Amino acid sequence: MNGRMALLAGASLCAGLFGAAGAQAAETLRIGLEASYPPFESKTAAGALTGFDIDVGNAVCKRMKVKCVWVENAFDGLIPALSAKKFDVINSAMNITEKRRQSIDFTAPIYHVPSQMIARRDAHLQPTVQSLKGKSVGVLQGSIQEDYVRKHWAGAGVNVVAYPDQSQIYPDLVHGRLDAAVQEAPTAVSGFLSKAEGRDFDFAGGPLVDTATLGVGVGFGLRKDDAVLRKRIEQAIAALKTDGTLKRLSVHYFKSDIITP
Repeated sequence: MNGRMALLAGASLCAGLFGAAGAQAAETLRIGLEASYPPFESKTAAGALTGFDIDVGNAVCKRMKVKCVWVENAFDGLIPALSAKKFDVINSAMNITEKRRQSIDFTAPIYHVPSQMIARRDAHLQPTVQSLKGKSVGVLQGSIQEDYVRKHWAGAGVNVVAYPDQSQIYPDLVHGRLDAAVQEAPTAVSGFLSKAEGRDFDFAGGPLVDTATLGVGVGFGLRKDDAVLRKRIEQAIAALKTDGTLKRLSVHYFKSDIITP
């Protein structure tokens, strides 16, 4: 990436994003994501990235006067790849949890959506160990949903099956290799329940609750030593909340305002 300058001595390098003393933004911000989690991030038939997080990221870059460069990566490898400086930030529906804070830093929460279980309607399952004992539940590998089901259900006879790609879970539901799946509610609707293959399925029970595993909302993930970059991104996010941009995007994708105050 040409034209990047180091910060003045003692200031954070911020992965080369800013000029001397952070006074001038360089031309790119590399954003890591896993692009198979609609409606947050996915690809069109033509291979273009699309989704709520994509629009949020592009709006942040525009506000910061930098160019977004999207870098695809498996979800469970996003944090190691960030630490290895393969990109500058994570923007991939990643919830803020204390477990993740041990490795990386986050901006303040941008939005919050519930996690829910889906199952075949005629199975009459509920998100409890009594209902799921002996059953198989699919989750995205490395996700907060995996942390939740392993903490609350795995030790009580529930078989937890982790997948590297969210889109691999739904065919196994349809063909009976899974009894249920846990993911963020909008992803279940957009990726499965609203499609023909999901016509016999629905949400089973209400939103799951456990701040320790499910977190306090979604934010951008950053390396711990990138305080200057975090401040600049948070300023951009705050401006986009104030001018209504994030609310408009939320209503467009979810028909409601999921943006945190």
